[in-house]
Amino acid sequence: MAPSLPLLAAATLSATLLTTTGPAVPVRAARPKTTPAVAAEHSAAPGAAERRRVLRYWTPRRMAAAVPAAPLPSLRAPIRRPTTARRADGAVWSGRGGAGSVGRTTGRVFLTMAGSDFVCSASTVRSASRDLVVTAGHCLKDGTGEWADNWIFVPGYRDGGGPYGSFTARRMFVPRQWSQRGDDSHDVGMVALNRRRGRHVADVTGVQEIAFNARRGGAAHIFGFPADPPYDGRRLVYCAGRPRPDPHGQTHDQGLPCDMTAGASGGPWLSGFDPRTGRGTLTSVSSFKYTDDETVMYGPYLGAAAKDLYARAQRA
Repeated sequence: MAPSLPLLAAATLSATLLTTTGPAVPVRAARPKTTPAVAAEHSAAPGAAERRRVLRYWTPRRMAAAVPAAPLPSLRAPIRRPTTARRADGAVWSGRGGAGSVGRTTGRVFLTMAGSDFVCSASTVRSASRDLVVTAGHCLKDGTGEWADNWIFVPGYRDGGGPYGSFTARRMFVPRQWSQRGDDSHDVGMVALNRRRGRHVADVTGVQEIAFNARRGGAAHIFGFPADPPYDGRRLVYCAGRPRPDPHGQTHDQGLPCDMTAGASGGPWLSGFDPRTGRGTLTSVSSFKYTDDETVMYGPYLGAAAKDLYARAQRA
């Protein structure tokens, strides 16, 4: 079985492992016990000047030109494009009243990695801070490589823009399993956003619930903004079905038949989804497809590591 491919990655990679150094230990002093960090974090745009710089960077022209990237050659095998067309099983979401709650809480992400501009998807979730979104880990950090720059979330994105504006990132978080090993089973990330015009994103768009250690195998709707053909990233697309464990045993992820393409990375998997209201509970995010089977989307199981990540991120 061919190795898995993230749906977004930088075109070049610095495969430098994340390292830390601690304070000097006094002579004869006992070395304190240490607990491995549960997450890696990164300060994105905490100051007003930096936020303005990021917002100015994303001109309509740059947004239109941003593309899902090819996988990193140093970590992933080159993707093999299908030679014949596959039947599309994704559909543009309309929902009640135009889009329902999911049409507001799901948004498009724009970011820069290794000097190139890329796109992903993300969703707001309930949190104490009212500023939290969940996406794929590779939409924040290139595995063991660098962090994303110029990161913004555009909720309710449609046809080139969004009615709720753009929210910049304040701090980014990924599990240590992703930052240290690029482990596909932990390809999840969380972002504490800056407020926009004094308002928290949750107060502007609403939120989806989030759950950890959920029962596997329940029906799910997955949403995102796929940008590779036959999609163009301009509309919210969804697939629905019942996830199954990774049949190849390479990850602890679940897979669901779906033809969404690159750009859908980080889009929410909502369990218990109500099409009338557009609300559900986020239990995974879109992460990767296998190179020789582009019909199934895989997403990480949100277990103990993701729960710890959430606890840390909502306190940021």
